[in-house]
Amino acid sequence: MKNNKELFEALSLLEVERGISADFMFDKIKKAIVTACKNSYNGNDDVLIDIDEDKGKFEVYLRKTVVETVSDFGREISLADARAIDPGTDIGEQVSIKLDTKEFGRIAAQTARNIIRQGIRDGERGLMLQEFESKRQELVTAIVEKVDPRSGSATLKIGKSEAFLPKNEQLNSDDLKEGDHIKVYIADVKEGDHIKVYIADVKEGDKGPWAFISRTHPDMVRRMFEKEVPEIYDGTVEIKQVAREAGARTKLAVLSKDKNVDAIGACIGPKGARVNAIVEELGGEKIDIIEYDEDPVKFIAAALAPAEVLNVDIDPEVENSCTAIVPNNQLSLAIGNKGQNARLAAKLTGFKIDIKPEHEVN
Repeated sequence: MKNNKELFEALSLLEVERGISADFMFDKIKKAIVTACKNSYNGNDDVLIDIDEDKGKFEVYLRKTVVETVSDFGREISLADARAIDPGTDIGEQVSIKLDTKEFGRIAAQTARNIIRQGIRDGERGLMLQEFESKRQELVTAIVEKVDPRSGSATLKIGKSEAFLPKNEQLNSDDLKEGDHIKVYIADVKEGDHIKVYIADVKEGDKGPWAFISRTHPDMVRRMFEKEVPEIYDGTVEIKQVAREAGARTKLAVLSKDKNVDAIGACIGPKGARVNAIVEELGGEKIDIIEYDEDPVKFIAAALAPAEVLNVDIDPEVENSCTAIVPNNQLSLAIGNKGQNARLAAKLTGFKIDIKPEHEVN
């Protein structure tokens, strides 16, 4: 601290390289000095700190009470010593004593270093929180920095910040490698001690910012279509519902607000270009695009695509429950592999769907 120029240059470099404001760091330094004085001068924290970056000025004063006989060296000063500093002072008044920062000693210096180091971490975490908060519920491009060979979890670089993508938030088809550019969805950002996905060097049990980052979240597909399909971005076509089993299949219900615009066609794009780009990014995940309808009968029938639906009977006694009748030869198609098509249709529509073949109702 004796070389003020070096101190100010170091803080200026922190501001440029890490984006941490000099004012933020000066505040941390002041708190460190107060703590150091309190430790070194018998609990006296009546400290005046004068920092002027433009003039390269950095001075520390400790205020003591003028007494006849000193019994507390940390808080009191004799009249003779006080008048050497301020000739007009008298018993009972206070005098400001300019300190040589070397007087803080080893413990004081270590205290300052620790608080400054913590200040840097706090500043970086604050910047991370701001950066991720600005991208909350958005799709972003991340660079894979490293992949844990045992767990398969990946450390990602997003802007200037790092984030952790666990294996269970990756697609089954993902084979991430260092340097890969991938799309991820920032589902949530919080400040707290329950950390689900760790940012930078935040360890388990730490309090700090965390971001829930995913490639399996249903809204990831929603955001991908918003970016890929201009008609969705400008509001002409609306995504009403999304149901997803990540890596396998997604059902997307869309509605056109312009009778001259085909919602499904807009999402598919010329020669399938738009939907194919999304399918490729998702490692071949199948995507069914269906037309949303306020009429639950029509919507449920559409949701069971690619199967043909002959009829949908809404149960008047059980809320959100229905029976869908399909041709005899399309029962397995309507149900899907391991029941997947029926499950996704139910998620999409909010109805419990009992699927029956035609011969059972005739």
